[in-house]
Amino acid sequence: MTIRYATVDSAVGPLLLTADPATGALASLSVPGQKGGRTVQGGWRHDPALFRDAEEQLAAYFAGELKEFRLPLHTEGTEFRRRVWAALDTVPYGATTSYGEIAARIGAPRAAVRAVGGAIGANPLLIVRPCHRVIGADGSLTGYAGGLERKTVLLTLEGVL
Repeated sequence: MTIRYATVDSAVGPLLLTADPATGALASLSVPGQKGGRTVQGGWRHDPALFRDAEEQLAAYFAGELKEFRLPLHTEGTEFRRRVWAALDTVPYGATTSYGEIAARIGAPRAAVRAVGGAIGANPLLIVRPCHRVIGADGSLTGYAGGLERKTVLLTLEGVL
């Protein structure tokens, strides 16, 4: 099946959105230079109409008018990653959490913090699934697949910084 995509401008640069070929649900949101991010491939079909709702919600988010995305999502990952991603989905706008707190939320031992970090780093839905809200236990800004500059912009927009 053909992957459909669109590119949306934002305060953190162009966003590449892709849809699940079977359902049309949002499957990824990537930024240029993102570690593990997607790039347009041959055979993909540009289909901006499919992503109109996502584009409108992203515009409202960056305008400070939307605090929670309501989009159909479809991501694939291991059971552990899905549990971590579900925990990310519960971190509210304007709040932060730590890797250790995410581990605790999913019932993982403290020693699983590195694995939690790996799952967060593999999040295919930047911004929509708010991995940018995860910070170090000491309050420091730690790694973000989209780059720390973008993380700073997002946390500033949400009033955290």
